Amino acid sequence: MPGGTYTLILERDASESIAVGALGEIEFPAGWYAYTGSALGSGGFGRIDRHRAVAAGDNDTRHWHVDYLLGDAATTVDRVVTTEADVECAVAQRVDGPAAEGFDRVDAFGCSDCDCRSHLIYHEQRDRLLSAVTAAHEAARKGTAAATE
Repeated sequence: MPGGTYTLILERDASESIAVGALGEIEFPAGWYAYTGSALGSGGFGRIDRHRAVAAGDNDTRHWHVDYLLGDAATTVDRVVTTEADVECAVAQRVDGPAAEGFDRVDAFGCSDCDCRSHLIYHEQRDRLLSAVTAAHEAARKGTAAATE
C-alpha cells in the first residue's frame, strides 16, 4: 500500500477538555480541525484505517496525540486528503500559515518529533479549513516535483 502524508479533516460537535497524553488537558472547541501526519512505514496509508477505527470506538489504543482526540465521542472523521510524498511538516506549516484569518493552532500537538509548532489546526468553518488543507497539499506536491526535476 502506498504511503506519504495525510491530513484528517475532523469535526467536533461539542466543546470540551480532553486529556492528551503528556500534553495534559486541552480545551477543544466545537468546529473543524485538520490533523496532518505521515504514513511512511510498510502499512502506508493503512494508518488512516487505524485512525478511523479509533474514531469509531473499535480501537482503544492511544499511541499518538491524535488518538486522544479521535477517541473522544464528539470527534468524527469527515474526510482525508493525501499526498504520496514525505511532506508532513511542509503541509502542516502551510495549513497553519493563514493564522490571521481565523485559523488557530493547538500548540505542540502532533509534532513531538519535529520543530513545527503544531500539526493540528482549528477553524470554525469546514470549507475554509478544507480549502487551506487542499492548497497546502497541492503546494507541497509542486514543491516535491520541483525538487526532483
